[in-house]
Amino acid sequence: MAHTSAHVAHTLAAHIDEVFGLMGNGNAYFLDALLRGTSATYTAVRHEAGAVVAADAHFRTSGRIAAATTTYGAGFTNTLTALAEAAQARVPLVLVVGDEPTSGPRPWDVDQIAMASAVGVRTYTVGRVDAAAATVTAIEHALTYRVPVVLAIPYDVATLQIGEIPAVPGPSRPAPTAPTGEFTHAALDRLATDLAAAKRPLLLAGRGAWLAGASDELGQLVELTGALSVTTALGRNLFPAAEHDLGVAGGFGAPAAMDRVREADVAVVFGASLNQFTMRFGDLFHPSTTVWQIDTDDRATNARVGGFIRADAKLAAADLVARLKSTGIDGAKYSDSGAPRWHDSVDTTADRAYAVGSELAGDGRLDPRAAASRLGEILPKDRVVVSDGGHFIAWANMFWEPSAPDRLAMVGTAFQSIGLGWHSVAGAARANPESTIVLTSGDGGGAMALSDLDTAIRVADGRGMAVVFNDAAYGAEVNLYGLKGLEKSPMLIDEIDFAALATAAGGHGVVVRSLSDLDIVEEWKARPVDERPFLLLDLRISGEVIAPYQEEVIRVNS
Repeated sequence: MAHTSAHVAHTLAAHIDEVFGLMGNGNAYFLDALLRGTSATYTAVRHEAGAVVAADAHFRTSGRIAAATTTYGAGFTNTLTALAEAAQARVPLVLVVGDEPTSGPRPWDVDQIAMASAVGVRTYTVGRVDAAAATVTAIEHALTYRVPVVLAIPYDVATLQIGEIPAVPGPSRPAPTAPTGEFTHAALDRLATDLAAAKRPLLLAGRGAWLAGASDELGQLVELTGALSVTTALGRNLFPAAEHDLGVAGGFGAPAAMDRVREADVAVVFGASLNQFTMRFGDLFHPSTTVWQIDTDDRATNARVGGFIRADAKLAAADLVARLKSTGIDGAKYSDSGAPRWHDSVDTTADRAYAVGSELAGDGRLDPRAAASRLGEILPKDRVVVSDGGHFIAWANMFWEPSAPDRLAMVGTAFQSIGLGWHSVAGAARANPESTIVLTSGDGGGAMALSDLDTAIRVADGRGMAVVFNDAAYGAEVNLYGLKGLEKSPMLIDEIDFAALATAAGGHGVVVRSLSDLDIVEEWKARPVDERPFLLLDLRISGEVIAPYQEEVIRVNS
């Protein structure tokens, strides 16, 4: 005989290896069964939001689903911002929570199902006879629709003895959306014709193309068509041929590269939603550019799209390769006219260059561009970067080139949230135990998430670093509203000594006021991993330097 919570724990652990959580009355028996009877790894966090964020970051940096767990009531409500972020970012995870008894709510209970629904998350409630089946159903829903799911255990059901744990068929995953049907094939014919005739073709790929595993097929398209490539911030380095790549599209993109994108006569978008930031608020493509989109969504996700094909990015790209080859395109370096094809005539290295600035800004504090550029040169090559939200997000995206899309995760940007950065470290560290985890945060979000400073140091330890861009302000608000003349005092922060906080929590904090102070990174890398502390760099940066993407936001809102 086993109780309901054990049914959930054992079934969950059969399909999910990592669980992040904080123990309370509502999940105590679940955690006991998980730790005593399964091989799943449990990582304790200090704030309930941290449990969900860690599971979120685990998936973003590995592609493997993880679980979170908290108690009911206040424990659950603390997760809502993190759940909303995961829902809007389309990140699958399972949150196991306690819930009110089946007999009705107690004074401290809230309508958790309604609250989860309000942020776009479905709840599956465990019953007296279907605990294992409900658990598998929840996992399957999360994986199928790429969304977070709540799995609730009512308080009076948690310890009911309901028999031996049954063997339940594992969660199934849907087959990729194949490009089938008369209309789709006709659209692919038209797209192949457009690409074959294009003089300046461009391929843009995003996170959907990465999740589909479309890298090789997209690389073949680049070679066949002579196209230049560009990615969203979540698809970095997806294309195999770096020499033909313009880097990241949108506000994080280099000015010359974005000018080059506007030269394209045909652009094909694979697995990217074309949000306002990627689209530079409508200015990414020239008005004359023919824009196609291939995605598993039901319809085009931006009004700029002229042709839409509903299909898996990998399968559609492979189909296009076959169609183009059948027309006689062979990937030769020169066109029939004798002129080099577009991607062989462009110096993408020059196009991708950013303005670095001098060491210090006008106010005598570090120019964040110079600091970020130097860090891009000396940070460990095996790094996985997790980013909080805030004005500073530009600097890592501009100067810390990730080796693959899952080596840079921005938890918070989908929901426009700050304060989720420190929580992300544990998830990325568990997902990538042999890599160096680098957190990038601002001082506003960094202060908000300090509850899991300890967790980051404890879990990442000698493979962990944090870079805090400390301008003593909520920089985005200063740039957007302070410059309009609004009262700035609510936008400012008394300067926080993050270096001291990290040292007090068991790490090693360093205040950075000059580029030479960053030499500590080289010293830290030279030490054996088991002799290194978690390293925090407290960069005292200037608030006078505005990120290019923020200038676009200011322009649109002025």
